[in-house]
Amino acid sequence: MKSDMPLPGDDVRQADVVTEVRREEALLKAGALQIAILNSANFSSIATDANGVIQIFNVGAERMLGYAAAEVVNKITPAEISDPWEIIVRAKALSQELEATIAPGFEALVFKASRGIEDIYELTYIRKDGSRFPAVVSVTALRDAQDAIIGYLLIGTDNTARKQAEEALLKAGALQSAIFNSANFSSIATDAKGVIQIFNVGAERMLGYTAAEVMNKITPADISDPQEVIARAKALSIELGTTIAPGFEALVFKASRGIEDIYELTYIRKDGSRFPAVVSITALRDAQDAIIGYLLIGTDNTARKQIEAEQKRLDRRLRDQQFYTRSLIESHIDALVITDPLGIITDTNKQMEALTGCTRDELIGAPFKNYFTDPERAEAVIKLALRKKRVTDYELTVRALDGKTTAVSYNATTFYDRDRLSQGVFAAARDVTERQLHQQALQKTNVELEIAKSAAEKANLAKSDFLSSMSHELRSPLNAILGFAQLMESSSPLPTESQKESIAQILQSGWHLLKLIDEILDLAVVEAGKVTLSPEPVSLAEVMSECQAMLEPDAQHRGIRMSFPRFDKPMFVSADRTRLKQVVINLLSNAIKYNKVKGTIVVEYSLSTPERTRISVRDTGAGLSPEKVAQLFQSFNRLGQAEAGGVAGTGIGLVVTKRLVELMGGVLGAESTVGEGSVFWFELLSISAPQLGVEAAESATRDKTPPPIVVPLHTLLYVEDNQANMKLVEHIIARRPDMRLLTAVNGLLGIEAARTARPTVILMDINLPGISGVEAMEILRKDPATTHIPIIALSANANPRDIDMGLKKGFFRYLTKPLKIKEFMATLNAALEVREGQSTVAQ
Repeated sequence: MKSDMPLPGDDVRQADVVTEVRREEALLKAGALQIAILNSANFSSIATDANGVIQIFNVGAERMLGYAAAEVVNKITPAEISDPWEIIVRAKALSQELEATIAPGFEALVFKASRGIEDIYELTYIRKDGSRFPAVVSVTALRDAQDAIIGYLLIGTDNTARKQAEEALLKAGALQSAIFNSANFSSIATDAKGVIQIFNVGAERMLGYTAAEVMNKITPADISDPQEVIARAKALSIELGTTIAPGFEALVFKASRGIEDIYELTYIRKDGSRFPAVVSITALRDAQDAIIGYLLIGTDNTARKQIEAEQKRLDRRLRDQQFYTRSLIESHIDALVITDPLGIITDTNKQMEALTGCTRDELIGAPFKNYFTDPERAEAVIKLALRKKRVTDYELTVRALDGKTTAVSYNATTFYDRDRLSQGVFAAARDVTERQLHQQALQKTNVELEIAKSAAEKANLAKSDFLSSMSHELRSPLNAILGFAQLMESSSPLPTESQKESIAQILQSGWHLLKLIDEILDLAVVEAGKVTLSPEPVSLAEVMSECQAMLEPDAQHRGIRMSFPRFDKPMFVSADRTRLKQVVINLLSNAIKYNKVKGTIVVEYSLSTPERTRISVRDTGAGLSPEKVAQLFQSFNRLGQAEAGGVAGTGIGLVVTKRLVELMGGVLGAESTVGEGSVFWFELLSISAPQLGVEAAESATRDKTPPPIVVPLHTLLYVEDNQANMKLVEHIIARRPDMRLLTAVNGLLGIEAARTARPTVILMDINLPGISGVEAMEILRKDPATTHIPIIALSANANPRDIDMGLKKGFFRYLTKPLKIKEFMATLNAALEVREGQSTVAQ
């Protein structure tokens, strides 16, 4: 008799059956998710065997690369559809990074993945038609149950899987791991009701939740901006003509209807912070095409949003700048034209439209020369402006569309971008018809002006002669004034504070007056055409060093730091050495005078061309406007004195400097920016370093004779006809116990005294009654009894050419009046050293 009672073990078997059914349902559900991911056309999925030969080439790959799967499967590797140069570069980089030799090719694409290292990189894919596109590729090694590599999976930015690859990748058991282990994309898969079932590493990284905190608990709508979800529901309801409830349905409604859907959304992280994301949604379907869930793949859109915001800001600034520029151009009373370097019009204003009878659109893009009666001359003004940087009063005749002609005068200048590259020419035309109507009257006036000019030139020559004479006459009394003031400054007993202040005022005013006299004399010599030059190879390093030593105290007094270039090799220019020093000193003096307190001065040199050397002096002063820069080189122009705190001057220093540079075959210019400072530069002809003679080399290395221990009594013979100057030197020598003074009032008496007394040193004035100091010096040089005596010139003839000529004639040194006591003492000591050296040799 059969029993209805359950047999032992039946309950266990029933439980096993239930467990097996549930396991199969889970597998089917996971498989459906993977199939949906493979079928997405948003990502390229390429699977290879262990050797790199493509085995699977999904729909996304076909769409992105233009190949059919049959064209690549079992035929090529992914390296053959990648940029070959990038693969070579990647192989080299990985070889250095991992300290292994990696061959260019497929190995370079999968080397890290083959070593178990997560690898995501940028690569350029090449389509079938030869076009290229950048891709972000994630590479994963595919392994079997024994963990041996059986192939590789390369997932690009489009993550759709090809249906044909489904079974192979599912069997390999690697697809789900490769996709959901990527940290670059958030992959969130839900069931049909929207409850999260899969929450990958990328989602965890972006949103701050762990998978356990959200899976089977919330929907993607719960981590999305609620206001955006509501707004999306309203918009879709209107677009699709149906009521869509705010919530998860609003996120997946299109995908549930088979419509590909990619949209922007704000995700909310676990910590409450927000970030913009681009989300792609795909419905997950089973074998019967029923929806079993949804896949949401997102990328962080923060960087793009920031770029878009910055671009909008820049676009707004550009529009504002364009509006401002347009307003400036249109408000100008002249007819304005802007051209590129080839003379093609790029912009204009209404005044130019009225002048030509053409619209702005007709003018832009047309050659500038087309609107003038003489096209060649019109074309020439553009070329002239590009070459000279500025053109003024260039007359042309405009021919309008109706044939009407108008005489105009053009002022043109070049303009540059922020890299100082020429962008074209800015030209302004003004109607000068009335001026041409008076041409005959102007011609008559010109004749009269020529007559007046001739008379002015004669007067100018007379003025120059007068100034030269006055300079000499003023120096003699200044010599006494400044000399005695210097003596008083260091006299014993020392002067009182009040006396010191008065003496300082005398010295300051006296030296300033001397500088003014020098500048006026220089201008007189230049304007009279009496400048003679002796071009020679001049070492820039030596000139810079000497000028720095002369002006460093003035700069330090105002707290100004001067920087001079270092010369790694000898640099020579063709110049008159004395005049070159004068040019550099003038530019440095101005840079100190008009600089701000505690400013900087930078002296630089460069080769402007292979044949020319440019020397520039840059300061940090107040700077000048372009209008003032244009007036800098006009005589007696005192621009910049207000900015320099009312610094006094004649306003002729730059004029003389410019003309001296031009006389040496060079060019001088200036650039200035208000609030930043100025740069003054000049260019001279470069020459190769001259060969130094053997004599010069031996002289440079010859050891100096050590000074004697006992100082003998010396005699100074001073030949001078001015009693004040003689008295000054007498007071100075009185302070030297080692020296006595002899005097003579003319050249002949001086020669007689020198032959009789055989002085140690002779101090000789130049402009003496009877024979000149130069003639007296030459007579003494020819006399064996006096030829060895050092003769020092002391003269009011302070022209650099006079100084050079005196030294060449045979003077030991050439001092100028007013006398500087320290300089005078140093010169005497140098002359005494020479005499002592002569005595040692004689012994």
